[in-house]
Amino acid sequence: MHHQFDDDDLRSFMEEMGDVQRITTDDKVFNHDAQDSLAKKAKRAALAKDNPDIFNPLSMENVKPVKPDDFIAFQQPGIQDGVFKNLRLGKYELEQRISLKNLTLAESRDLLYKQLKNAHERGTRALLVQHGKGENSKPVPAMKKSYVNHWLAELDFVIAWHTAQPGHGGFGATYVLLKKHPQQKLINREKNRKR
Repeated sequence: MHHQFDDDDLRSFMEEMGDVQRITTDDKVFNHDAQDSLAKKAKRAALAKDNPDIFNPLSMENVKPVKPDDFIAFQQPGIQDGVFKNLRLGKYELEQRISLKNLTLAESRDLLYKQLKNAHERGTRALLVQHGKGENSKPVPAMKKSYVNHWLAELDFVIAWHTAQPGHGGFGATYVLLKKHPQQKLINREKNRKR
């Protein structure tokens, strides 16, 4: 029994295959690329240690597109479901908002990294990233949202995120939960002393 493909099948197949590229058969080039990216990663990691203020590990490559009204969500293994549920429902006090509106992708990348890194160092746990839905963004809809989803996955101190509740910006914003800073006890003591 053969399934007849209709236009919807073809359209969804083409969407799925949108970013698939033909593999070249030149093995040497293929292996060189793999080694090259490992070398680049090692170099980037070394740079990060030496220049924590200048260096930005967020990449611009291999970003999977999301749609303007897609939910984006991630929960690191080991994060309790209750914690994730509270994040999803917007129940945590949002200690900071990061707005990426009216910024280029490069500016968004720099601002997001600096702000998240500083927030983590200050002991901030929950914050809101405002990226917009991007319904009319070019060349593709939800471009900045797609990049934010990609960038959050690259930061090891980001342990969960979820599309915001409507009151906090809905599909145009994302709740972000940061890992406790190793010095959290000292940070809390400082915060309490300043009150």
